[in-house]
Amino acid sequence: MMAVPSDSEIRQAAAWLRSGRLVAFPTETVYGLGAEVWNERAVAQVFALKNRPRFDPLIVHIAAREQLQELVQAIPDEAQRLIDRFWPGPLTLVLPKSERVPDLVTAGLSTVAIRQPAHPVALRFLAEAGVPVAAPSANRFGGISPTTAEHVRGQFPSDQVLVLDGGPCPVGIESTVVACAGGVWQVLRHGGTPIEELQRVLGTVTEAISVTDRPLAPGQLARHYAPATPLVVLAEGIPAGAESLRLGLLAMDGSAERLELFQHVELLSERRDLTEAASRLFAAMRRLDAAGLDLIVARPVPEQGLGRAIMDRLRRASSRASPERPEAIR
Repeated sequence: MMAVPSDSEIRQAAAWLRSGRLVAFPTETVYGLGAEVWNERAVAQVFALKNRPRFDPLIVHIAAREQLQELVQAIPDEAQRLIDRFWPGPLTLVLPKSERVPDLVTAGLSTVAIRQPAHPVALRFLAEAGVPVAAPSANRFGGISPTTAEHVRGQFPSDQVLVLDGGPCPVGIESTVVACAGGVWQVLRHGGTPIEELQRVLGTVTEAISVTDRPLAPGQLARHYAPATPLVVLAEGIPAGAESLRLGLLAMDGSAERLELFQHVELLSERRDLTEAASRLFAAMRRLDAAGLDLIVARPVPEQGLGRAIMDRLRRASSRASPERPEAIR
């Protein structure tokens, strides 16, 4: 059952945010670590607490579409079609920013990433705050994204971050990020809105998924969403020579596995449902990371629908160590 903060808790969180402090709040995707977008000192605290590099831009969350007017220069017709179809929801639009948006929020880029979340607690909080909120995921930079309030509380001190508990995030994987370049709409990060749904609205939508150290949108860094335990993505088997290691398995289901090879097993969906698998991904990765393993073996999922977002997260979380040389991970 979803946790439902009281009206007084929502008011307290909004007042806390407007006073220049940080609030972690639930969205349908993951928990965000929020600061008032106009308060550069508060935004700087987000980067400092997360240990996030300032060249990685933030997503701005809004309660109502009317707030777009103070954040962007213009809303193209096709962007409006996406807004009408997918907001509130797990879709982030990258648009030319207004002069008022601080460069710190956008990492100095001329564009700003914006979305209206679908979670009822997020919308109540954002409406009460009355200001746009810059909010990356509420976790230490590069680590596994949080999908429960407990995930957040375990990482940040309570005197610095107020946590609104809205229960587990139902989508469980970050928003899709899209932008228009040269008249063509592109997916910059796969997420909770599959590209197939975008194509039904716009027709042509291409992929521009980058692995870079200088991102143009959130979620483009080469290594991200990563557990402390090394993780490799393998279609079958285990790395040669890994028999003596404590192994964990992350898979859609266990039907084709020799489960006795693994000390800890996390199955994302016995029904092979990609929506269910996405909602469970980060929590499963956290449990594996806490199990005292030497190596996590992740199985690929079909790269369609939300499967693209799942595979993007697994690839960015994977160890740089070669799966053929397990000794390299020690």
